[in-house]
Amino acid sequence: MTAVFPEVSDLRDEALAAALQRRVDGKTVPQGALGRVAALARRLGVILGSTEPQLQAPQLVVFAADHGIAARGVSAYPSDVTWQMVGNFLAGGAAVSVLARQHGVTQTVVDCGVRHVFEPAPGLLLRKIAPGTQDSTQGPAMTRAQCEEALANGMALVRALPGNALLLGEMGIGNTSAASLLVARLGNLDVAEVTGAGTGLDAAGVARKTAVLREALAANAAAAAPLDALAALGGFEIATMVGAIVQAASERRVVVVDGFIASAAVLVACRLAPRVAQRCVYAHRSDERGHARLLALLQAEPLLDLGLRVGEGSGALLAWPILESACRILNEMASFESAGVSGKG
Repeated sequence: MTAVFPEVSDLRDEALAAALQRRVDGKTVPQGALGRVAALARRLGVILGSTEPQLQAPQLVVFAADHGIAARGVSAYPSDVTWQMVGNFLAGGAAVSVLARQHGVTQTVVDCGVRHVFEPAPGLLLRKIAPGTQDSTQGPAMTRAQCEEALANGMALVRALPGNALLLGEMGIGNTSAASLLVARLGNLDVAEVTGAGTGLDAAGVARKTAVLREALAANAAAAAPLDALAALGGFEIATMVGAIVQAASERRVVVVDGFIASAAVLVACRLAPRVAQRCVYAHRSDERGHARLLALLQAEPLLDLGLRVGEGSGALLAWPILESACRILNEMASFESAGVSGKG
């Protein structure tokens, strides 16, 4: 079985880019005064193919799964926290749930492989591949068939969602380990550079985690190509997210990237379909060691730097009003001509 991805077209359009620049330059502020907000407005216009971009029916998707490598003590929390937090999302008590309500963003939680049996519930999609991956220190975390199924699930769920903006969230005890492994392998980096505290390990805990991750890389030394690395080192939620990202990119949706794990999924997606990068807006630089290095690999400039290490999509939602503001400035702010204001002499 081989993954079949939709085409991700090239968004480069010199005429559209020039038209957006003229609109920005005509606003009633000194030229360049809008700074990165203007750049964001132009980017959103290019992604959505319009000089008057409108963000419609934004969707936050929280991808959840468990990881076999968690049994090696790479997290400060037990694996049961994954399914317990899924319940917290559905009850509206998680950080992202609060922020989604505040900003009118629809939240969907996807069980991609949580070690728990959930009853059907509003806002929950059951797309479980298996109750957690295998321990990647002993071999591949998932089979190629499982990885392909997760990718297909991600593509299908995005096709069924309304709107033109996808905000990425995740939950899974052990998933910073999976993300670190993917970044180290695909970025050709020493894993120590991209391994951090995750859920709150102390320095000794980070050292133990790093040693465990070296075992996983050695056990899967032949998994170098993007899909091979994803199957060997990733998680069900990361693989499902990769499929969702590629599908969203093919549909010309804005992809709002959260923290370290979501950025790792974007790295995989970009290695599979490089033009995915044209659709991404990076919400923030998280406090997880390795995220700054990963953002550099992606040539990404995040909107915020708040010292967050929450995950879940929290940073994506905190940045969301900036995206909305950028569109409103482009669409509603007067020009010198329309306002009858004299331009620069």
